[in-house]
Amino acid sequence: MTDPDVRPPGPPTAENLDYRVAHLADRLAAGHLGELGVRLVPHGDSVLLTGTVPSTQCRDEILGLAREELAGHTVHCDLLVAGTSSPDHGEDLT
Repeated sequence: MTDPDVRPPGPPTAENLDYRVAHLADRLAAGHLGELGVRLVPHGDSVLLTGTVPSTQCRDEILGLAREELAGHTVHCDLLVAGTSSPDHGEDLT
């Protein structure tokens, strides 16, 4: 006799992806990256990461967490790295 609540192994489902995206969002919010405002947007069987981060190290860390949490799904990264260097010349106000 089979249990109707147990699904056979197979391709990832949209419900599973939504759960995993929510779990990743919680993980990002709870860690030291929580203030960054990274958005996770599911599109079919893939996820798009958008937002602005302060460094390439932060971007790489977020992308690594996303690939770990969303293994089996395609992860697209559109995270921008903010320029944090000081200006090299004074601003001309007229």
